[in-house]
Amino acid sequence: MSYSQTTKKAVLLLEDGTFYEGKAAGADGDATGEICFNTGMTGYQEVFTDPSYFGQILLTTNAHIGNYGTANSDSESEKVQISGLVCKNFTNEYSRFTADSDIQGYFEDQNIVGIYDVDTRSLVRHIRSKGAMNCIISTTDFDLKSLKAKLKLVPSMGGLELASQVSTNATYEYGDQNGEYKVAVLDFGTKKNILDCFVERNCSLKVFPAKTSVEELKAYNPDGYFLSNGPGDPAAMKYAIETVKELLKEDKPMFGICLGHQILALANDIPTYKMHHGHRGINHPVKNMVSGKCEITSQNHGFGVSPEAVNDNLDKIEITHQNLNDGTIEGIKVKGKDAFSVQYHPESSPGPHDSRYLFDDFIELLKK
Repeated sequence: MSYSQTTKKAVLLLEDGTFYEGKAAGADGDATGEICFNTGMTGYQEVFTDPSYFGQILLTTNAHIGNYGTANSDSESEKVQISGLVCKNFTNEYSRFTADSDIQGYFEDQNIVGIYDVDTRSLVRHIRSKGAMNCIISTTDFDLKSLKAKLKLVPSMGGLELASQVSTNATYEYGDQNGEYKVAVLDFGTKKNILDCFVERNCSLKVFPAKTSVEELKAYNPDGYFLSNGPGDPAAMKYAIETVKELLKEDKPMFGICLGHQILALANDIPTYKMHHGHRGINHPVKNMVSGKCEITSQNHGFGVSPEAVNDNLDKIEITHQNLNDGTIEGIKVKGKDAFSVQYHPESSPGPHDSRYLFDDFIELLKK
């Protein structure tokens, strides 16, 4: 389906008063959320549909968005999860003959508001300097006083529990249910490709809502547990922290990715913190502290596990991965347990598949 692109005006206002004018993209109206930037040069639809971006306005550093259209097969969930988009070029003419829609039609169908033709370089530099903050995009309201009033109503990401809003409402099965290994997936906003990585390794999956009770999870009698990615502040998820604490007593294999990594840390009394502007992109270097090898990783997180707290608890937590850009904790293992997690996304395909071995490591634990 093809839609015509307009040159209608749009504006962007940041919480600190920074203001940009540009052109409208997608649907008409307002969009609010915390602004964050992603440095990836490809995979924009996978990013749009990643539930971990729920509640956020996405700013892309890549100059061209829309140049290869959209395809249903590229979606990581059932819908677009970002609250809005800020980009340099919003390109409606696409080159991929297998695409299902152009970008304008895709955004209109999903009711996503965006703004383009703004100086994204200056905006990224501003966020890197000042830190993540809330913002509002509007294609209909250009009054600063009105925009500021609307922006004041937007809650801060710190302390915000969002996982239950993107989690499945009902338990469902995924993959061949005659698989060799049974894995219970605790869904905080899981990506489709993560589930596919398990299925490719002969796993039968049962996906449970975020607030599922320990009793129901245990009743499935899985061989192991997976803690998914997702949005929001992990420290606000008291229900998940308590659930994981109880599941760890079972001594079954456990694997966490992104938000799941943070929940595993919190379940071991390791606090998390809100990062200055987070890590989002497909080119972040991480060192495996066990093997000594480095890998290029895909990342999307605005919270992290406290390095100071981990270093104070090395008697029960092992650091398995570390970010080579800033030294942040990218992976941990619970000593004496078959439980481990990583902050980045091993299921993603930014070019290399450097991190897919983590799924194989989990399968080896299940084989025991």
